[in-house]
Amino acid sequence: MIELGILFGLFLVTALALIFVLLRRRNGRTENADGLLIEQERRLQAQSDRVTYGIGAASGHLPTAHDPYRR
Repeated sequence: MIELGILFGLFLVTALALIFVLLRRRNGRTENADGLLIEQERRLQAQSDRVTYGIGAASGHLPTAHDPYRR
């Protein structure tokens, strides 16, 4: 029974520590012009990569067991 109390106590301490870290991060102002520009550039690059390297980009059809390129 004591072990169960210790286990739940550790869970509670861990949860409180995570809540404290998340609330502390939210209070700090981290959005500046450079950070927003970097985020925008990476978002545009990710969108471009999804179009370039998507499933249909290589052959125009979905790869299946009957793929004509698999012989």
